[in-house]
Amino acid sequence: MTAKCIMVLGTTSGAGKSWLTTALCRYYARQGLKVAPFKAQNMSNNARVVASDQGSGEIGSAQYFQALAARSVPDVRMNPLLLKPEADTHSQVVLMGRVSSALTAMPWRSRSNHVWPHITAALDELRFENDVVVIEGAGSPAEINLSGSDIVNMRVARHCDAACLLVTDIDRGGAFAHLYGTWALLPESERALIKGFVLNKFRGDAALLAPAPQMLQDLTRIATVATLPMWWQHGLPEEDGVFDDRSTASGAIKLTVAVIAYPRISNLDEFQPLKNIPGLRLMWVRSPVELSSLRASDWVILPGSKATSSDLAWLRAQGLDAAVAAHAGRGGAVLGICAGLQMLGQALIDPQGAGGDAPGLGLLPLVTVFELDKTVRHTQATFSDGIAAPWQALAGVSVSGYEIHQGITQPQSTPATASDVARAVLPGGLAWQNATGNVLGLYLHGLFEDPGALQALFGAQLNGPVPTLDLVFDRLADFIELHFQPGVLPGLLA
Repeated sequence: MTAKCIMVLGTTSGAGKSWLTTALCRYYARQGLKVAPFKAQNMSNNARVVASDQGSGEIGSAQYFQALAARSVPDVRMNPLLLKPEADTHSQVVLMGRVSSALTAMPWRSRSNHVWPHITAALDELRFENDVVVIEGAGSPAEINLSGSDIVNMRVARHCDAACLLVTDIDRGGAFAHLYGTWALLPESERALIKGFVLNKFRGDAALLAPAPQMLQDLTRIATVATLPMWWQHGLPEEDGVFDDRSTASGAIKLTVAVIAYPRISNLDEFQPLKNIPGLRLMWVRSPVELSSLRASDWVILPGSKATSSDLAWLRAQGLDAAVAAHAGRGGAVLGICAGLQMLGQALIDPQGAGGDAPGLGLLPLVTVFELDKTVRHTQATFSDGIAAPWQALAGVSVSGYEIHQGITQPQSTPATASDVARAVLPGGLAWQNATGNVLGLYLHGLFEDPGALQALFGAQLNGPVPTLDLVFDRLADFIELHFQPGVLPGLLA
């Protein structure tokens, strides 16, 4: 096993592990090294379709982007265990890219022994194939109630003798206490693996931090190797939730896109490119009043969900069902993606009896029947020439994306009138449009990540190309190269 392992740990969730791991992947790849990312266990409803020995599988979106930053091909070994929350106390378990019903049903603490061999095998294969493996931890390594069943933090670090960075969010306050407390709760053998502290999201004059970094080093013998300034628009999507509501791009507002942010929203990272469209305001909506100011020319989007029926019930409880219907009734554009498509139909039918039966919003004459098997695949398709306004710019446009869903959606069998007929605008049941045209539902994720679709929908507003992911990754690498102390990043490979 030739790869050197570098691990990014955090004092808390949201400290900055994911984006720093992504930046390190690109930094080391730019040194001419063969790099791969790794996260043993991720808990997120943002997932991407990648290669597996069974053809395709799913991993957390963060590891997908990290692989692209590393200039490597994403595959399921980079995130062998993915937990997709379906409720506050229940998650679907995805092992090596595929749903495992047995692990999903297993008590949480009992899973460790079953999944650890898969985790080490995946990591060891990546170590054998690469020069550097950049590993992301989860939560905090000092969650001592979980240390006995740890499979994602220090147990991984010990397995590969990783050089660890411990990052904290100084904007939250208490950063030095977080760093010291995390270090203090680790056994000495694990403290020895920590090679530097990183202060993230700092605002102000870094000189004002003195003498705290030196005091911390005197206590721990670990240096603070970087103070990273606050950076709101680094270009990566948020991994786990809607944190950045400041989503107005440059220029006068010509279009508002309102995305319904229900509790189990999934794949929200696919909306990141919309933040870069001049004149477009992206809103994350949780109440009807937020939709009341929309014009008929504005869009409402129902995104993906990991719990379609319960999120539909939440939407109704907030009164958002009536607000969405009112917008559609004014001729406003409504787009449903994946679970959003399912919600827009007439009914959700769950033959398995898991509580998924529900009436839909009735904006598309479709019926969805949930199935046990999950569709996980890359997809390329071309919109029909007959797609109507306000989506007519997509006519004849070929788009690439991915599907991750459980359920088959078809037109209702006995439409009452011609106006109740859904028109297929992508082949294979991938997309449907209502008779008036303003409501569109599609199973295809990634529409706003496809350059052809972006150009068709927003070409008039684009002042040059939307920044590519590759440019985003290079900017991340430039940022850490500027703000880490000289020699630290190369020294982690020693």
